[in-house]
Amino acid sequence: MLKRIALLTSGGDSPGMNACIRAVVRSAASKGIEVFGIMRGYEGLIDGEFKQYGLRSVSNIIALGGTILKTSRSERFLTKEGRKKAIDNLDKNKINGLVVIGGNGSFTGAHILQQEWGGNIVGVPGTIDNDLAGTDYTLGADTAVNTALGAMDKIRDTVHSMERIFVVEVMGRLEGFIAIRAALAGGAEDVLVPETDYTIDEICNEIKAGRKKGKVSWIVVVSEGVATGFEIAKLINENTGFETRHVTLGHIQRGGSPTAFDRILGARMGAAAVEALINDEKDKMVGIEADVIVLVDFIKACQHSVKKIALDRELYRLIKLLAT
Repeated sequence: MLKRIALLTSGGDSPGMNACIRAVVRSAASKGIEVFGIMRGYEGLIDGEFKQYGLRSVSNIIALGGTILKTSRSERFLTKEGRKKAIDNLDKNKINGLVVIGGNGSFTGAHILQQEWGGNIVGVPGTIDNDLAGTDYTLGADTAVNTALGAMDKIRDTVHSMERIFVVEVMGRLEGFIAIRAALAGGAEDVLVPETDYTIDEICNEIKAGRKKGKVSWIVVVSEGVATGFEIAKLINENTGFETRHVTLGHIQRGGSPTAFDRILGARMGAAAVEALINDEKDKMVGIEADVIVLVDFIKACQHSVKKIALDRELYRLIKLLAT
């Protein structure tokens, strides 16, 4: 019988994590299951930072960004010795179910821990990059796109008023999810992402051709995994002679109150994670596909999604088409 579970947030924070924490605690409480929050992710698990959470412990957190459990990246958890301490703490606190909210690295660690521990582990995808397979969306991705879009809308006012070229650098070291969607929704003229090839000559030729047609402003969105906004702006300025500025949005994309979409997603996934543990599921991530909750093996979740890559390419082509 599932009597006592724990939950932690790991890796980069993302909006919607608190909505998920709230759902886990209250869903478990409705089943008579005790819940312990683990502070600071796997680091806190190794150090034994356990705190019991009840119904009132998660009041008024649904609108908060970040995570009330804090988060970290743990080098110690990569070692057998570190995981042994983590397991000892789980057993000492009589935990037989664990919910891990995080991304690729967090789930890789959860999969390894599952092989070494007797309890069951279920994950909830929390990452602004939306880079996990087996789920259409991850917690925080929608909010991050809307945050970037809001900044771009303000930047466009200056771009248009001063007839300049602006390069906007957004997060996305390996994935172009935020860049592509913010670019399309914000009416950007070009976007550079890790999934597509580009040449600076091609970009500059398009800008020059646009100027000849009377197009006096231009926004290029660049994913941080491709290059810095400063580098791209410098190259455009040197190759076109047109005044070019850059803006790096940085970590503001991780913060802020989650959108309604991410709050609802967090609530659904958190409740589903508890239900999965009750049903003796383990080594799996809660996902959502076509608005239906699904369970996906951790190993599959951490692989590249062919479906998402195809969609990004389709959106990329649409950006180029509409920029003419």
